[in-house]
Amino acid sequence: MVILQKKVAGLTQESLERFVLRARGAARLRGLANVLVTTSATVRLLNRQFRGKNKATDVLSFPSSAAASKRRGTAALAGDIAISAEIAAQNSTRLGHSPAVEVKILALHGILHLAGFDHERDNGQMAREEMRLRQLLNLPVALIERTQAMKREPVKNRRGRRSASGMRTP
Repeated sequence: MVILQKKVAGLTQESLERFVLRARGAARLRGLANVLVTTSATVRLLNRQFRGKNKATDVLSFPSSAAASKRRGTAALAGDIAISAEIAAQNSTRLGHSPAVEVKILALHGILHLAGFDHERDNGQMAREEMRLRQLLNLPVALIERTQAMKREPVKNRRGRRSASGMRTP
């Protein structure tokens, strides 16, 4: 099920449902994935309630306990994904693609988490799978790829020079 609680330019509930179905199949995710596209305030509330982090983030994934216990069989529900429409819009502007495409990138990332991947502990396995799937699904650079690229690049000031501390200078 897909719920567009917050509208995203160029994205309909039906088009996101079709994408989630294709992405689930490509990721070999057993079970259904519910996707909520909502406000940053709602994502912040969910992040605080379930992860103890009092901040908004772009995407959250909540694997179903039934999915975790039935790895070999098909679970009725693999889990839930919450996406911040506002952060998706900001990312899309910065990265030069549409907000609709950004929501799909975030949905794919969430689906991989529901499939059991964890980029914080898997030595790049999720990053490789995300890259493979985004190419298969005709998406631009994936979430983990761009996050890793940002970590490698020094922070520059407006004139393109790195400050002594590596921080942006006004």
